[in-house]
Amino acid sequence: MKFNSKKFILIAIVLLFSNSYLFSQNKHTFTVVLDAGHGGKDPGNSYHGFVEKEIALKTTLKVGQLLEKDKDVKIIYTRTSDVFIELANRPKVANKENANLFVSIHCNSVKNLAPFGTETFVMGLSRHDMNLEVAKSENSVILLEDNYKQKYQGFDPNKPESLIGLTMMQEENLNSSINLATNIQDNFTNNLKRNSRGVKQQPLWVLDAAYMPSVLIELGFLSNKEEGKFLNSDDGQNKMAKQIADAILNYKSKYYGEKFIAALEPSSREEVTKSKKVDEYSTVKQVSSPGGVIYKVQLAASSQKLALKPENFKGLKNISCVVSNKLYKYMYGETSNIDEARKMQQEARKAGFAQAYVVEFN
Repeated sequence: MKFNSKKFILIAIVLLFSNSYLFSQNKHTFTVVLDAGHGGKDPGNSYHGFVEKEIALKTTLKVGQLLEKDKDVKIIYTRTSDVFIELANRPKVANKENANLFVSIHCNSVKNLAPFGTETFVMGLSRHDMNLEVAKSENSVILLEDNYKQKYQGFDPNKPESLIGLTMMQEENLNSSINLATNIQDNFTNNLKRNSRGVKQQPLWVLDAAYMPSVLIELGFLSNKEEGKFLNSDDGQNKMAKQIADAILNYKSKYYGEKFIAALEPSSREEVTKSKKVDEYSTVKQVSSPGGVIYKVQLAASSQKLALKPENFKGLKNISCVVSNKLYKYMYGETSNIDEARKMQQEARKAGFAQAYVVEFN
């Protein structure tokens, strides 16, 4: 019997998907990692008796308490007490849990005591007009860690060339990060009348290492006595926490809402095993390849027809659909190379489609 490695690989992928589908404990869980900045021997900035690590922790815990009211949200904290957490370990928590969002909460400060307002950072490709002082401040905790030169591969938070050299590990998450950051800033401004300094892109290590959409929130300036007093108060922390939690829930509803999730679940194990039989689908766009075979990544199957736009598929582009027996099967990408197909599969899983798998089109 002749061994067909290509078919073996595809069968293995389908079986792997089937097992993960059958044994998934909770497909509806939306996981958020909340990261209270600084802690322990790293106090962050301190002005007028207001300490960043304390305000960040209290506000973060309040955000978590609000989010936990949603039964479909799972909250994971990088710290819940005054302990020092190495910067590299913060995004690792989110990556290990395959979280949907990573949210880091901080407070700002400058030597000039006048500036005030909120701002939210995302890890971006643009480096023009970047605030190197903010980047150096948030990355400086690295210097408190043992063996930081080896751990961060020579990265020095005090050198602009190191900051400029940071690149995104997951560029496809940028738009989602910006959407969340914009929602957070809009909530601060529209609902609390806080001064908004906008959404900004910065080379921040804690965001660079996260595999999912991620933001770093600066609640305000502790160096501004009036704003620091507000952020240090229980009332101020409650108000800020609510706006952050509401923005996260709004993001969840838009990208992971009940209607959306229900529409993007495989209807049965039978449909999973049938997915390779694609010759009957009239809506497939064929491309030429030497072997007459193309590969796509199946994200999900549904009885509902969805518009093929990125916001309906967690930011993924190049979405197509095939139809069989009134079932819509949504596909990501298109290639004649099986290795490229595997890369697309990993991209889809990191975007949130944990059960995505490769299918073959003849």
